Amino acid sequence: MPRRRSESSLPFEELGHITSDDVNGGISNAFGEVQQFHQGLHQRHVQMIALAGTIGTGLFLSSGQAIATSGPLGALIGYTVTGIAAASVVSAVGEMGSLVPLSGGVVRYADYFFDPALSFADGWNQIYSYLVSVPAEIVAAAVLVEFWITVSNAIWITVFGLLMLITPLLFIRIYGEIEFFFSMMKIALIIGLNIMAIVITCGGGPNGESIGFRYWRNPGPFVQYLGIHGSGGQFLGCWSSFYNAVYAYSGIQNVTAAASELRAPRRSIPKATKRIFIRIFAFYVLSIFTVGLIVPSNDPKLLQGNSTHPTASQSPFVIAAERAGITVVPSIINAVIISSAWSAGNADILFGSRILYGISVLGHGPKVFQLLNRFGVPYVSVILFGVFMTLGYMSLGESSSAVFRWLQNVVAVSTLVDWGIICIVYLRFYYGCKKQGINRHTELPWAAPFQPYSTWASLILFALLLLTGGYSAFIPGHWSTETFISSYINIPIILVLYFGYKIWKKTTIRPLEAIPISGFVQFYLCQEYPEPEAKPKKGLKKLKILWA
Repeated sequence: MPRRRSESSLPFEELGHITSDDVNGGISNAFGEVQQFHQGLHQRHVQMIALAGTIGTGLFLSSGQAIATSGPLGALIGYTVTGIAAASVVSAVGEMGSLVPLSGGVVRYADYFFDPALSFADGWNQIYSYLVSVPAEIVAAAVLVEFWITVSNAIWITVFGLLMLITPLLFIRIYGEIEFFFSMMKIALIIGLNIMAIVITCGGGPNGESIGFRYWRNPGPFVQYLGIHGSGGQFLGCWSSFYNAVYAYSGIQNVTAAASELRAPRRSIPKATKRIFIRIFAFYVLSIFTVGLIVPSNDPKLLQGNSTHPTASQSPFVIAAERAGITVVPSIINAVIISSAWSAGNADILFGSRILYGISVLGHGPKVFQLLNRFGVPYVSVILFGVFMTLGYMSLGESSSAVFRWLQNVVAVSTLVDWGIICIVYLRFYYGCKKQGINRHTELPWAAPFQPYSTWASLILFALLLLTGGYSAFIPGHWSTETFISSYINIPIILVLYFGYKIWKKTTIRPLEAIPISGFVQFYLCQEYPEPEAKPKKGLKKLKILWA
């Protein structure tokens, strides 16, 4: 972190490079919101949210679908390449967020560094995504309870919904502690399952059978997807794993969404993002590799994508344990997946409500969403998500369940749109720094590595995935109206939101020389309350490598 020029406070208007446009842009007023929030999220909370906040059904259940449609090598390629691109997105967000640690994440950066119209469009795109994701997590948790007891899902939807609503309305510190606990559970499960997979592979299971790379040879490293034989079918199968990976990594980009509530954000945000690639490899890529070793891609129990109510019995880890004669694993996995669904729902409400607060502050939404309760929580924003939890009851009926599934499918595509927008905004930020003569490595709190090359590569990948999302509908004999609409409807929606707001408000893309980067840099260098230096670790604290 660069050395500050002065630790004394200066009147905002006297900061050298801050122009009147910057003042009108609300830099000084924007940072005033930090005083309204409670900075209850500590370094360890941020690290664990960044590390395990997105781990859930996408890894524990949908990894089976990736193996079934792509094969072990195809799934490994998809998760690895998508993981590298997702890590690039997180790094870009971390660089901008460490300079502008305000609630709302990319909607704030898009407004300052690109165009207010893009902030409006992406903000409401994300709000829609979270409004549907929260009830989806509730339904997932309710269905998983059926593994032990069969009662009306409406009861469990109500119970989990109330729990998810109460937690975000309390102190942010309470949320941080709950998420820390559940993240530790998920990490412990992943480590345990990977060890189990390696033991089974080496013949250490109850049946004593050594597997090795048997399933990579038969049925093979790739799958002939959609009945297409040859290299074409194998390529399409591998390509489909990229979409499974996007779903598994979704939400990973919102590590700065609650930046106003972080203690020492300009130290904790870079630390949470610098090691993201190692964590993606250790928990996602390694897990998908071990899954490909212990379960054949043609196992009929694997989740094939046609199940609207996945259960723990469809987890590839459970299938492998049953094959090896291990009986206790299914209940353990089911319990942790339920806690993961609840944890993911809590995270969705936290991120969604802070994004809603952020777009409200920018004037892109009703001002009522800025209201905070005595705990410093935007309670009106949280209550809105509580209202939309009732969408979960749609899963109880056959016809309404189909509609709910359509809504969920559109959410998956919105993640690609959001990642692409982050890349666009960051590139504008990067070239704005060059235009204004700002040295990213010496004047910013933190500069992401491999830029702008990794962002350009990620943007190209996301664009290809977005344009080919519904490719299966164009293959003869595989037309699906649901697939086509859910894969492409988000594109015209985001364009209508962007150009509609642009025409209505007559906004323009900010010229590179007019982007208020210099103002933010000067405000950072001369802020009145510099962040305290990190205390050196002593004794057992040196072992806390997960959040250090």
